[in-house]
This record gives sequence, structure tokens and C-alpha cells, in this order.
Amino acid sequence: MVKYFLGQSVLRSSWDQVFTAFWQRYPNPYSKHVLTEDIVHREVTPDQKLLSRRLLTKTNRMPRWAERFFPANVAHSVYILEDSIVDPQNQTMTTFTWNINHARLMVVEERCVYCVNPENSGWTEIRREAWVSSSLFGVSRAVQEFGLARFKSNVTKTIKGFEYILAKLQGEAPSKTLVETAKEATEKAKETALAATEKAKDLASKAATKKQQQQQQHYV
Repeated sequence: MVKYFLGQSVLRSSWDQVFTAFWQRYPNPYSKHVLTEDIVHREVTPDQKLLSRRLLTKTNRMPRWAERFFPANVAHSVYILEDSIVDPQNQTMTTFTWNINHARLMVVEERCVYCVNPENSGWTEIRREAWVSSSLFGVSRAVQEFGLARFKSNVTKTIKGFEYILAKLQGEAPSKTLVETAKEATEKAKETALAATEKAKDLASKAATKKQQQQQQHYV
């Protein structure tokens, strides 16, 4: 049993810009789980395609219920291999990624195709497929569900990271990070709650004053 994901995203930047940003996207505020990146192999084929293999190290937060299946000293990092094929003539870039450790717990394989958006030649389309599998006896379905949910969350971060780097490369002010947005939302919520509290106090004070005036008029 394998969980399958199929998705599509659009970056409002040209393919050339996205191709450039792809190699410069780490670090960014949305990729704090990416610890290292190293080029293992790179070559240009006779038909002018660029082939690359990179090794990425990412943090590997397991669900609490899964930790009991692994020793306490198990590595908390996951190693990812990323193969890419860049075809500048046809303006396509295809990437394949998969984890090479913790495979017993879960394997996540991803295939992405970056190409010119058919509806707008100045935009780039990303067609994404992923397969999440687990061989952990008894809880494989739960692990796959967890892996798929985490993958979807990481896709959102990936797109945000791309947009951040593209903005920097194009000399624009990068959009606010999730942390900044969350902080602003929290502060706004506090201000709204404070305003509501003060309004409630004001209404209560007016009601008390009115009641007191009515009582005085009654005694008079």
C-alpha cells in the first residue's frame, strides 16, 4: 500500500529565473529543516543537458507514537538524494528525490517537472508527484498518513521559499515570512482582545452609572 500525491503549482517568474533560484534556494526562512546541501556529481551530456546529484540533510521529526519503534540514539536527521536533469533547449527541469535512511520507517519519493506555464510564458509550472510508503509492521498505514500530511506541509514551505528567493534575485522586497505573519496576527489578536475588554468595561461602567442614577431618581 502506497500513498500517492499529485499536485501542481505556479510561480509567477520565468523558467530561467526559477532555474537560477533552484540552485540558490537554501537557506531561506521557510527551509530551516534543511541543514546541509552538497553536490555529489555533475556533468553535461553530449546533447547539452545538465545532470546533477546532490545530497541534502534535513531534520527528521518523528511522531511521538513512532519513536518507541526506534532506539533512543537513532539519528534525528534524514539524508535525501536529489537527481536533476536540466534541458535548457526545451526549458524543462526534472528532479527526483528520495530518502536513503530511515527507509524502514518511511520512504518518500518525489518527482517534479519544472516547465513553462502553457497559459503564460512568463510563468513557471511545477508538476509534482510523490509516493509515501512504509514497511513498519502494524502501523504502516498511520505512518503513511503522517508522511503524506508532512509532505503537503513541506510543499507549501517549498513554494514560499521559492517566492522568497525569487523576490530577492529580482531586487524586490521578499514577502513576509510565516513567523512574521504569525507574530503580526498574534499582536493584532491581542489588540482586538484588549479593545474588546476595554469596550466591555466601558459598557459595564455606563450601565452601572445608569442604574445608580435610576436608583437615585426612585428614592427621590
